[in-house]
Amino acid sequence: MTICFYLHVHQPHRIRHYRHSSIGRRDYFDETEELETNNKRVLQKIVEKSYIPTNRVLLSLLERHPEFRLSLSITGTVVEQLEQHAPEALESFVALTETGKVEIVSETYHHSLSFFYSLSEFEAQVELHAKMVKRLFGQRPSAFRNTELAYNNDLGRWAGRRGYKAVLIEGWDYVLGDRSPNFLYHPPGEPNVKLLLKNYRLSDDIAFRFSENTWEGWPLTVEKFASWASRINGNGDLVDLFMDYETFGEHQWEDTGIFDFLSSLPGELLKHPDNNFMTVSEAASKYPSRGELDVPHVLTWADTERDLSAWRGNAIQEDALSRLYELEARVFAARDPVLIDTWRRLTTSDHFYYMCTKWFNDGDVHAYFSPYESPYDAFSYYMNVLKDLELRITAKNA
Repeated sequence: MTICFYLHVHQPHRIRHYRHSSIGRRDYFDETEELETNNKRVLQKIVEKSYIPTNRVLLSLLERHPEFRLSLSITGTVVEQLEQHAPEALESFVALTETGKVEIVSETYHHSLSFFYSLSEFEAQVELHAKMVKRLFGQRPSAFRNTELAYNNDLGRWAGRRGYKAVLIEGWDYVLGDRSPNFLYHPPGEPNVKLLLKNYRLSDDIAFRFSENTWEGWPLTVEKFASWASRINGNGDLVDLFMDYETFGEHQWEDTGIFDFLSSLPGELLKHPDNNFMTVSEAASKYPSRGELDVPHVLTWADTERDLSAWRGNAIQEDALSRLYELEARVFAARDPVLIDTWRRLTTSDHFYYMCTKWFNDGDVHAYFSPYESPYDAFSYYMNVLKDLELRITAKNA
């Protein structure tokens, strides 16, 4: 059985507390305020708690275990901030890829949902990301993951046209029916595109439940986890462990033992003689598809619904998204690189995630990640920025 270990690195350009009275100021993503929206401060905290120590552990693992492989994706928005505020952290990511055993997965540069709103902008952001990956890591990705693993048949067909060999998606029961996420499938009519499905149970045991002392599986030891994963031998070709990079040190703090767990996990998994590690593209090349997987509606890895409702499930989110993409033609007509870059920063999905008004467990997760006091504050600040941007576009096109 093959283990595909995939981690996603992303931080948005958070919007400052941009009130109506702020219109006329152009510092939408201010770095000086002592607020949760201070991007420099947030990034430096995550670099110290997560990126640097995680990369240190991963580099050690890659050196200690010749069989260990890793796939990761990293957005343009976090790279921009790392280049400006924490170049040593970016260098530590580059060091991982220099081992030759780490694959960079393609995605949208600005972590946007543009596939569902503007195909031309989506493709432009994918190309921007590809150029960034080539510049920093010397790779041309052959596997793709859309923002938030957002996927449907249309995206599968697009990936086929673009020559991708693999697409990462959520392994949700509703879509799979009685099939297993531990095999490869392909989109309807696209046999050359392999779909790798997140094993959400095992992935979320680490990403969400690791420190949950009310969980029946707590405490999660490497021996316990490896035994659960190894049971798939004979009942699947691979197990896809997909999670955020920030799982290590930020979502699960160091004092939970998460770094010790990570440091010991590959060795424990490799004790089983039939286990091995591969990058997602290597697995796509090795294993056959077990048939078509029909996904007519959008599937994501977020919330209990596993759809787009985390980002466009209420009226304020829909309003913000529609207003944003209504500006697309005008902003490009202005031919101003600064305006275009600003508009693209506003396509980042996190802005709409912060506007979510769900309750219960999903609502708690949204509140945990949001730097604002309420979804309505997030909406108000965002719409004020859009208004100011629109005034600038109007003046430029006059």
